[in-house]
Amino acid sequence: MLKILPEGTPNFEWNLDWDKIDHMLKVEFHCHTNASKDSLTKPEDLIRVARKKGIERLMITDHNSIAGAKAAALLDPELVIVGEEIMTTRGELLASFVQEEIPAGLSPQETLRRLKAQGAFISVSHPFDRFRNGAWHEEDLLEILPEVDAIEVFNARCMFPQFNRRAKWFAEKHNLPGTVGSDAHAAFEVGQALLVLEPFSTPEGLRQVLRNGIPQARLSSWLVHLVSRYASMRQANKTLPFS
Repeated sequence: MLKILPEGTPNFEWNLDWDKIDHMLKVEFHCHTNASKDSLTKPEDLIRVARKKGIERLMITDHNSIAGAKAAALLDPELVIVGEEIMTTRGELLASFVQEEIPAGLSPQETLRRLKAQGAFISVSHPFDRFRNGAWHEEDLLEILPEVDAIEVFNARCMFPQFNRRAKWFAEKHNLPGTVGSDAHAAFEVGQALLVLEPFSTPEGLRQVLRNGIPQARLSSWLVHLVSRYASMRQANKTLPFS
């Protein structure tokens, strides 16, 4: 039986046919490979762990890069959805079904324009986590709300539950659906926060089923941030095996 794990977990109203539960997909919306400057996880290792944990769709969302996601998609095209976590001049956006890489440092409006032109699904990652460089000021977030599909309402790497609670409150206030994600930078983190969804295969299909999602989510230990700090040091002068 599916169950919701700790405080801060989104609490959606469900309109779900429980007879079809076995046909639903466990979806990871937010994870990283060594194409991110703060991860050492190889695409093949991320895939192996995700499959072992029963994850059925894996959105790989490296920082300002789709190289790792594309490499993973070649290895397991059924599992992997190519995504990207993009740093704009105001905060980070979390996109999936990305076809063309978006560079960092553009305005939110230009980033959104480029994502929408390729039909991507667009969420906002950890919008109110003040320990992240990609956190948003609410006034900036309000400007782009008509252009986004969802808000990340639970991020397993948030060190304080109130950051997730505020994101959930904000999404509900503005009638936006929520995504959840582990934000895994190491393979063992993947699956900490999943959304169980009815089957989809396109961005539009995802939009249609998202509000009925069932979250399975728990916060990661704060120690995971030491893992990514170590990875950042290792990556500092390293050339990635992707181009």
